Amino acid sequence: MMVIMNEKEADILLVEDNRGDEELAKISLKKHNITNKIKIARAGIEALEYLFGSVDGETLKCVGPLVVLLDIKLPRINGLEVLRRIKSHPEAKKYLL
Repeated sequence: MMVIMNEKEADILLVEDNRGDEELAKISLKKHNITNKIKIARAGIEALEYLFGSVDGETLKCVGPLVVLLDIKLPRINGLEVLRRIKSHPEAKKYLL
């Protein structure tokens, strides 16, 4: 498993502000032989910017990831609001949430 910063290469977007929970998620993925590349977003805003290029979600810029693992308790914009915004975008139907 590789944690990357280049958004074009990520297969999994892990949205988690707690580093301990981030490590648990990575350990669990590794335990189940999931070796996909991971992009870490520490806040809901960062996740939306990664997926859409902006917080308002007007332009979808990202061709991936295949899966979004989303924490509910996030700073500023919580996980439920991030989920609502992702699901409301027609181009985001391909994401596994």
